[in-house]
Amino acid sequence: MLFGHGDDFYNFPQEVKINFSSNVWHGANLEKLTEHLITQFDKLAHYPDATPLGRLLARRFEINENEVVVTNGSVTALYLLAQAWKGARSAIFIPSFSEYEDACLLHGHEVSYVSNAEDISALSLEGKDFCWIGNPNNPDGRLFRRPELLRLIAANRQTTFVIDQAFVSFTTEDMLKPVDIKTNKNLIIVQSISKAYNVPGLRMGYIVASPAVTEEVRKYLIPWSVNAIAIEASKYILIHPAQFTLPIRKWQRETAELIYQLNKIDGIEVLPTSTTFFLVRLKKGTAADLKKYLIEQHGILIRDASNFRGLDESFFRLSTQTGAENQTLTAAIRQWLETQ
Repeated sequence: MLFGHGDDFYNFPQEVKINFSSNVWHGANLEKLTEHLITQFDKLAHYPDATPLGRLLARRFEINENEVVVTNGSVTALYLLAQAWKGARSAIFIPSFSEYEDACLLHGHEVSYVSNAEDISALSLEGKDFCWIGNPNNPDGRLFRRPELLRLIAANRQTTFVIDQAFVSFTTEDMLKPVDIKTNKNLIIVQSISKAYNVPGLRMGYIVASPAVTEEVRKYLIPWSVNAIAIEASKYILIHPAQFTLPIRKWQRETAELIYQLNKIDGIEVLPTSTTFFLVRLKKGTAADLKKYLIEQHGILIRDASNFRGLDESFFRLSTQTGAENQTLTAAIRQWLETQ
């Protein structure tokens, strides 16, 4: 199995002053949500019921209730899908979130890999039962636009596509919509409720798919696996969307400025992105050494991306923070490179 995730804040609880390693919206105001949840602690005296949350999601996306499965985070959704179709033949786009591969290998899938750089207009998935794609993709921020993906899905009806849209709020591009499952029975969309609202600790995600798929997945769903507080938080977020508006265009401008400043530094290369996180390649030194220096000398945490399949020890990932914090990072990287 591949090891490690982006936000290893828990390894440096005292040292981290600025966290560039976690792909969540850093500016969410959780004050009202916190006040609401304090009034909901009586729910802990009862077994949780995610049915009302599933109903809310179905209404929001104009799909049927039996086309939604609420899960304990989007990662749980990935493992449920891999488990429900044990031993399938799966193609995984790389580099990508390691849990696609881990989930498939755990449940006996025959795994093959497809480069993200490949032209999907000519891609054939003959002989593949499943194709796993992060869109927008982690770690590189690459994405396929909705028309591109719909053409690929239509051209490969024998293959079921698991499209992980956990970062769908981090772009202004036209993405797949839950209603697309109506005309594409071989499409499964996995989404997260936590990324855009800075509540990854709640573990809230869901699957949108045809009733045949969701019925099969529910066979493996552990009873009461979604806790009551997470359900109440998600319901509140869905009912009060104005309180959680992510200023994506502002965040994109800050990302463009950060990339511009980083590109002025000799010794690194910033890879193109369509989101607010991106990969950087060191031309000298290793990401592990840079990470160690940044956390010890500046209290800055970055994501060493060397354990993503298809990448090496020169890659690290950044998620854009505030303007001042971005400047602090840029200056610190420049200082480190001068010592290499």
